[in-house]
Amino acid sequence: MPRLTKIYTKQGDGGKTSLGGGQRVDKDTLRVQVYGTVDELNSQIGVALAVGLCPRLDQELTRIQNELFDCGSDLCFLE
Repeated sequence: MPRLTKIYTKQGDGGKTSLGGGQRVDKDTLRVQVYGTVDELNSQIGVALAVGLCPRLDQELTRIQNELFDCGSDLCFLE
């Protein structure tokens, strides 16, 4: 397995991030904040499913998770 010895660029990111289409936008834009929140919610649902928090809701939570994946995908591309 290759070993990563350098995992930084020393250039910073200038407070920008890349969207799905390659466009650079500020990290504090509403779009980036929203898809970060959607991703966090999706992760929490995944944890609930993984630990078996409420098995009777598994099917519905999985459906919601799929909708959130689609929503995140839509948010990461400019119209």
